[in-house]
Amino acid sequence: MAISQVYYMDGHSESTETSLVSKMLTVFDAARLDDMISPNDIVAIKVHCGEWNNTAYLRPVYARALADRIKELGGRPFVCDTTTSTYSPWGSRSNELDIMITAERNGYSSAVLGCPFICADGFIGTSDYRVDLPEGYLLKEAYVAQAIAAADVLIALTHFKGHSMGVIGGALKNLGIGAQSKRGKLNVHMGGHPKYGFGAAGVFHPEKFKGKAETPDWEIIEDCCPFDLYHINDNDELEWDRERCTTCLGCFGVVGPRGLVDVPPVNFDAVDVAIADACLAVEKVVGRDKVGYINMAIDISPRCDCANHADVPIVPHLGVFASTDAVAIDMACVDKAKEAQGIPGSAVEMMEAHHPGDNKFEAAAATFHGQSEVASINTGHENGLGSRDYTLVEVEPADAAKYRFPYDRRPSRQRFKEQFEKFQPFPYDRHDGQGFARNEEVDLERMKRHYDHSTNGHHADVEIEELQPADDN
Repeated sequence: MAISQVYYMDGHSESTETSLVSKMLTVFDAARLDDMISPNDIVAIKVHCGEWNNTAYLRPVYARALADRIKELGGRPFVCDTTTSTYSPWGSRSNELDIMITAERNGYSSAVLGCPFICADGFIGTSDYRVDLPEGYLLKEAYVAQAIAAADVLIALTHFKGHSMGVIGGALKNLGIGAQSKRGKLNVHMGGHPKYGFGAAGVFHPEKFKGKAETPDWEIIEDCCPFDLYHINDNDELEWDRERCTTCLGCFGVVGPRGLVDVPPVNFDAVDVAIADACLAVEKVVGRDKVGYINMAIDISPRCDCANHADVPIVPHLGVFASTDAVAIDMACVDKAKEAQGIPGSAVEMMEAHHPGDNKFEAAAATFHGQSEVASINTGHENGLGSRDYTLVEVEPADAAKYRFPYDRRPSRQRFKEQFEKFQPFPYDRHDGQGFARNEEVDLERMKRHYDHSTNGHHADVEIEELQPADDN
C-alpha cells in the first residue's frame, strides 16, 4: 500500500494566521480537500456535537469556518451528527429531538453555523443506507446514516481524543461509529454476534441480585434496557433475555457496577476492529475520492465527547491534521501523542504513562488492560481503507490577510474616522484633554510583587513597621 500524506500544523498560536481556526483552513487547502468540492455539491460536515454537560467537544467556530470555506467553493454545506446507541438510561442524544436540543445548547445551531445542523439518521436512528462490505475484516455489511450517504462530499471534522471503548476517538471513530445510523451502531457494537456480542460474551450473575427488598432502586435494572430484556420475576429473581441483546450499552453503567453482569473485554476489542470496517463502508457509499479528514488534536481528553463530563487533557495541544486517509491521520495523531510529555495531574500521570514514548491512550482511556490504541488503525490498513505508513507534511502559515475579519477589510482610519467625529468615544473636552479622572502616579512595582499568604498578606521580604501612636495634635 502506498505511503499516505498527512498535512500538519502544530498547536501553537501567536497571530491571526496561526490561530487554530486559520490552521484548520490552511491544512484543508494544503491537503487539497477543496479539490473535492464542485459548485452545488452537497457537503456533509460530520462533527460530534458533544454530550449534555461535556466541555471538551470542538467549539462550533471550527465547523462554521469550514462551512464558510465550502460556500466560497460553491458547495452547499450542512453540519451533522447522529443518534446514539442508548448507552445510558439518561443519554442526551438518543433520538433526533434530544440531539437537536443538546446540540443547540452546545452551540451547534444554524444561526451559529451559517448552514443547517441536522440529525443525519432521522428521528429514531433508522434512516440509513445499507452497504454490502465483502472486504470487511469483521463486518460484512454496514448501515450508514441516510443524510451522509446522500451527500456528494463528506468532511470528517474530528476532535481527536481518547475513548473508553475505541481507545482513541479519531477520524476512524467519527465515521465508523458517528456516521452510522442507530442500527449501524448496534451492528458495530456486535449486537447479536454469537461470540463477541455482550449477550454472548457477558458473564451473568443473577445470584448477586438480592431481591427487591434489599435493592431500593431495583426498577432501574429493568428500566435501563430499551429492548425490555431484564426482568425480576414472581420469585424475586433477576432474568436476562441475553439471546436478544443488541449491545446497545444502555445497561453497562447499571448492571456492571452492581456485579450482575461482567462486561466482556472481547466485546470492546471486536468493536475496535469493526470501527474501521464501518468507516470503509462510509467511504464506499459517498465515494473513495470524496471523503476528507481533519483532526483537531486539541483539548485531548481521555474520554470521548459522548461522556457527560470532560477530564483534564492528557497531553498538550498536538496540532491540526488533514488527509484523505483516515488510517494515516489517526496514526499520525497517535504518534504525536506518544512523543509528547503528559500533562501533570492528568490521567496519564496517574497511570504513570506520562513520559515521551508511553502509549498514552492505552493507559488513560482504555477500559480494560490489553485494549490497543492501534486496533482500528491496523484493521483499516488490513481492509484497504488506508495506510498506517505516512509522511507528515508540515505546512507553513498562509498570508494573514486571508484570515482577517472578512466583512470590512478597511484599516481603522477609513472605518472609524467619521463615526468617531460624530460619536466621540474619547472625552477630549474633560480634564484638560486627558479625558478621564485618574491618579497621576501610583506605585506600580508594589502591585507586581508576589506575596506570601502565610504572612497575612504581607510580602515575606518586607519588614513590617510597627504602628505609631497617633499625634494628640
